[in-house]
Amino acid sequence: MKLYYFPGASSLSVHIALAETGLEYTLERVDFVSHRTEDGRDFYTVNPLGCVPALELPTGEILTEGAAIVQYLADLVPEKHLAPPNGTLARYRLQAWLNFLASEIHQSLGPFFSAEVPDKSKTLLLQRLAQRFGILEQELGRHDYLLREFTVADGYLFTLLGWCDYLKIDLSPYPVLQAFQARIALRPAVQRALQEEGLL
Repeated sequence: MKLYYFPGASSLSVHIALAETGLEYTLERVDFVSHRTEDGRDFYTVNPLGCVPALELPTGEILTEGAAIVQYLADLVPEKHLAPPNGTLARYRLQAWLNFLASEIHQSLGPFFSAEVPDKSKTLLLQRLAQRFGILEQELGRHDYLLREFTVADGYLFTLLGWCDYLKIDLSPYPVLQAFQARIALRPAVQRALQEEGLL
């Protein structure tokens, strides 16, 4: 399998999941400015949206959208327990967390990467994020992981919290989230993914 990625982007969540599976994979970096891959291809021919992550399967097919990719990877190695079994309530809870992270955290953080977004909008987004972080703080105050044991949702949350560091969004009001971030960072698979992306 080949992961198309950009260092520290949402593709890091998939990279972490890949490392956790123990399966073999390769990486191909995408340039966000030129939208070219490392081997010079037009990335729009890989993913028409032009964004990472994109996972090339052994069949040559391309799977996009992080929440879908990480569940696909987890299902390849059910013995690793990276996602609860399909059809269980726990699996739907995983999907609920992945959706929450994508729609409430990821989408709220995205505008901070653009200098064109007005400060007033960013202030409103910070208020929204504070409420959402409060929910996560409360949930993770009860147990170490979103579903009580590590799953692909935790890798996604770790990735998004890393964005907060990069964007200078203060997480000090959320000591539980900070402890979670530090705990996940120590996982060998997370260390591997960070090292492979040049983020250590």
